Amino acid sequence: MLRVDLEPEPGVVFEAHNRALMLPGLQLMEAQASPVRVSRNGRYLADGNDDVVIAINRAGSALIESAGRSHVLREGEAIILSGGEPTSFQRTREGRSFTLLVPRVAIEAAVVGIDDALMRPIPAEHGALKLLDNYASWLFNVGGSVDPQLLNLSIRHVQDLLALTIGPAADFADTVRARGLRAARLRLAKSFIVANSHRRDISITTVAAKLNVTPRYVQRLFEADGTTFSEFLTRLRLSRAHRLLCEPGSSQAAIATIAYDVGFGDLSYFNRRFRRQYGQTPREVRGDRAR
Repeated sequence: MLRVDLEPEPGVVFEAHNRALMLPGLQLMEAQASPVRVSRNGRYLADGNDDVVIAINRAGSALIESAGRSHVLREGEAIILSGGEPTSFQRTREGRSFTLLVPRVAIEAAVVGIDDALMRPIPAEHGALKLLDNYASWLFNVGGSVDPQLLNLSIRHVQDLLALTIGPAADFADTVRARGLRAARLRLAKSFIVANSHRRDISITTVAAKLNVTPRYVQRLFEADGTTFSEFLTRLRLSRAHRLLCEPGSSQAAIATIAYDVGFGDLSYFNRRFRRQYGQTPREVRGDRAR
């Protein structure tokens, strides 16, 4: 299936855990293995696969050899490879990696010199690499539950971030940044808000500081998504309050306590927004649930 040779370290019990997600125009794979040498050469190269590959080393170190060059990939680093070149990936200790494969034709026009980028290591602190890893990991974990339209859009965003990580061509740089970077940053912003919505001190400023951008930039991200930071946060808190009001285990909790626990600081504002959102008061929702 992988079209590679696996050579476990002699004298060591071989153990590996692999998960893969195949999508149109994108393949994602998460791998963990004991010491092993993984090689793609000889008969495997005859399949004509020339995918652009970015291997992100998440734990341990690995010796990469391809195109007559070698590099020891440190933890957090990534490297650009080609499915059409003889390549070996050797670990002397257990390690983990996350690999993305994209058809060359899908990003060739958007990247300056893919061939020049092969075997070029990308440092762990590279901003575009971090966004690519985060966004692709999210897609890897939820890909099967995303509706087709959003899935196709997400695949394009990953391809854009990959092009941005390698180095976009001048004609495509603005397009790639607009689509890939903004999509990834919006998802990161929403994830941070979801995890911290209960905090009454969360603000657009704290989200901007988390993303290392300006508050106005964060506001524009939400505006482009058809909402605002405040509206997204409020609707999220209302949804959590509604869920708690419907849970039998919260039937004894005061409505004010639930409102404060989900992040509201003003009870009257909570009641007004809740009724506007659900067409019922919190007390009515709880009563319907009890009946």
